[in-house]
Amino acid sequence: MDHEIRNRPSFANIKLNLSAGESIVAEADAMASMSGTVTMSTRWSGGVMKGIAKRLFGGESMFVNEFTTESEGELILTQPFPGDIECIELKGNTMFLQPGAFIACDPGITLGLGWAGFRMLIGGEGLFRLKVSGEGRVWFGAYGGIFQKEIEDEYVVDTGHLVAYEPSIGVKVGMAGGLFSSFFSGEGLVTRVSGPGRIYMQSRSFDGLAAWTNSHLW
Repeated sequence: MDHEIRNRPSFANIKLNLSAGESIVAEADAMASMSGTVTMSTRWSGGVMKGIAKRLFGGESMFVNEFTTESEGELILTQPFPGDIECIELKGNTMFLQPGAFIACDPGITLGLGWAGFRMLIGGEGLFRLKVSGEGRVWFGAYGGIFQKEIEDEYVVDTGHLVAYEPSIGVKVGMAGGLFSSFFSGEGLVTRVSGPGRIYMQSRSFDGLAAWTNSHLW
């Protein structure tokens, strides 16, 4: 199955060319357009209980859509906010995604929930992460551009900017500096990650957008 990520980085979307018998699993409401030869079926995301848990704790939809075709067909997938899209290939390994980042995956990928910790909840990141594992490709999106970094020691990421990371990455939330600096610098709490491992970050955050919008409403 050929794929192309188009219109990067501001308004990225995925163009997939499906051959006969091929299928792709996508987040609910990710489809923008498709050929008439492509059929769609909807199912629970990992079963009834897992689907409900993903909705309640992971910020994901309870359902996923599976697209397939018996001949050839085109499928366009997108995300609800402006930003970039990244594709990674898993070979039996695992990645954690922030809530709302998942767009699509190959049928060989398993979707689950991973515990993030109470400190992440305090930092506004949520208690759980979407856990993707198995064999195949995963497409995920972000608000703004996506960039990756190999982490060896400790690295500081502002809250709301960490999109995805490998299980070997340690994640904790703490103050940006001292008490005075943390409250009056505008940074507040930050995410401290430690390696070794790989992380993906987004260049914008929804909290920053909300703060900017609110400042212009009053």
